Amino acid sequence: MPTVCVTPAHFHSYELPYCQILQKAGFEIRFIDPEKHNLRDPATLIEQLGDCEAVLANPEPYTPEVLSQCQVRVISRAGVGFDSVDLEAATTNGIVVTRTPGVLHEAVAEQTLAFLFAISRNVIPRDRDARHGRWQRAAFPRLKGQTLGLVGLCPIGRCVAEKALALGLKVIAYDPYAAPHAGVELVTLDRLWSDADIVSLHVPCLPETAHLINRTTLARMKPGAVLINTSRGGLVDEAALVDALTSGHLSAAALDVFEEEPTRPDNPLLKLDNVVLAPHVAGLDIESLKDMANMAAENIVALHRGEWPSANIVNPEVRPNWKW
Repeated sequence: MPTVCVTPAHFHSYELPYCQILQKAGFEIRFIDPEKHNLRDPATLIEQLGDCEAVLANPEPYTPEVLSQCQVRVISRAGVGFDSVDLEAATTNGIVVTRTPGVLHEAVAEQTLAFLFAISRNVIPRDRDARHGRWQRAAFPRLKGQTLGLVGLCPIGRCVAEKALALGLKVIAYDPYAAPHAGVELVTLDRLWSDADIVSLHVPCLPETAHLINRTTLARMKPGAVLINTSRGGLVDEAALVDALTSGHLSAAALDVFEEEPTRPDNPLLKLDNVVLAPHVAGLDIESLKDMANMAAENIVALHRGEWPSANIVNPEVRPNWKW
């Protein structure tokens, strides 16, 4: 009986539907508790994977060292990001990497808007003031009529655009691969930096996008602009962002993701009042969790049956050398 290891703690319940999908297909399920085991340590991850043939994975790092020493045939990411997996090493070692597209765009879009409202209406400081009897009634600019610049017009970016347009924002976007979208003006990246009142990131972290937000690009943004990142922490040079926030060049930022996760307690971003933070939860709501887990399980089952769910496979070049 093949074994699937499951690392995301929020999936550690045999009552969840995805477990039935795997068990019905003849898989044994083994939960790996990330609270007890440091899965960011390669030796620990290798040890915990043991004889597992598939892993329903979180963003723990699947490095060349890990991939060359484990018995895993499939890494099934519950989510759309896969930058924690060394794809070249996975392909070299005959490991298929899958993801779950199309199931979390609503959740991420809602978190993006939650950040937008939290900043534009100064929600957190106002809550603190009211609790401490500080009756300060300062006014802030209205969102309607402001320009939202989306870096990336993927399904998540499109979902954000639709909701933002309904709120009366002007939406522009940079994405050299995107088809036109109703109500959204496609612009150059330079134009987006200069025109956007709010910049929201919706691209993967690849070598060409790493530290896309840096001292140069931050300097090109409007004075008083806002940055929102619900995508990947590696897109942002955090030291440069701290400087832009403390100097006042950016008025605020909202971050769901960080360069290092969990972020260090001494990260200067944690001490800034003009920053709203979340612990990498943008894609998590009850519906998306269920759908991600189910699709991740279905990807594993399909591959075990000899099928090839090509729309969900991120390293298709592994196919000639892959076998279960």
